[in-house]
Amino acid sequence: MEASNDAVDGPRGRVLCCRPGSEEHLVREAQDSGVIATVAGPGLVLVSAQEVASESARPAGGWAFADADLGGAMEVGGASVNAHAAALAEWFGESVRGEAVAASWPCVFTAAGDEPGLARRAAAVERAFAEQLKRRLGRLARLATPQRPVGRGPARGLFVVFTGFDRALVAREAWLGGQRRMADDAQAPSRSYLKVEEAYGLLGSAPQPGQTVCDLGAAPGGWTWSAAKRGARVTAVDNGPLKGGALDHPLVEHLHQDAFAYRPREGQVCDWLFCDLVEEPHHVLRGVVEPWLAGRWCRRFVVNLKFGRTDPPALLRELRAPGSALARHAGGAVIAVLHHNRDEFTVAGTRT
Repeated sequence: MEASNDAVDGPRGRVLCCRPGSEEHLVREAQDSGVIATVAGPGLVLVSAQEVASESARPAGGWAFADADLGGAMEVGGASVNAHAAALAEWFGESVRGEAVAASWPCVFTAAGDEPGLARRAAAVERAFAEQLKRRLGRLARLATPQRPVGRGPARGLFVVFTGFDRALVAREAWLGGQRRMADDAQAPSRSYLKVEEAYGLLGSAPQPGQTVCDLGAAPGGWTWSAAKRGARVTAVDNGPLKGGALDHPLVEHLHQDAFAYRPREGQVCDWLFCDLVEEPHHVLRGVVEPWLAGRWCRRFVVNLKFGRTDPPALLRELRAPGSALARHAGGAVIAVLHHNRDEFTVAGTRT
């Protein structure tokens, strides 16, 4: 996307945002959903102009590789921090004219790709924009929040994605994938704790006091600790040791068994199934996901599937196929690459 001397360069239409390096995966996911798209730059995929009219065209359950789907995006430029902030404030002021805003609204600035210094530039323009907004539209400025809304789905606010030091894509409407940075916990024995904390947002719920959780492949206990700290009773299945807050926790029963061989007692149904095994994804699907869902041994589940040597878009296609275990036993399950994921899908849902 080339820079322009004009403050508002013009429409860019519908833009999908993703992690840099995942652009081609997202293009293939879009094609599988009947949406024609092309790579537009690091972390950006542009939907064909012929497809823009169908703003709601996306996979059931939402995008897996995209963290944002911007509708009606425009490109706004500025040669300096203050000039860019002023141009954005002018554009936003015009777009919000006549709109009744009574509740908090997301005002989110991000940078696409990993160009050195671009994130700092975006943050500087964000600060300058906030000052401009206070002067121009003080009441709206007080209602603005810099965080994305929790969960997946549509949102209205201001979404600014920097594609270069002097240009940014802006949109008022977005579909958001629920990805967000989570706060670490000193008692969590591993950073995998952050993955399950983020995954709760996909379901809009987390383990509650008195609920039961089965964590397959639990060691060293990041996911186990996440559930136990909330008051849930956890059966942690792993031949390896638990550490940190999960070790010797009164709500945790540690079974030194193989995660694939473990089966609940007859008639036992746990509220949550957790599984974050470092295994080939089809092995996890055959050995964990299919029997646990078909056997009705859990009510909700959060499972991570490592890409390994598999082709990620092809694996995604399998997961969404009409005859898959998810389609048969967990309609509406969410598949996503989260902020804290690395080369893996998080699959979360409710057994039907």
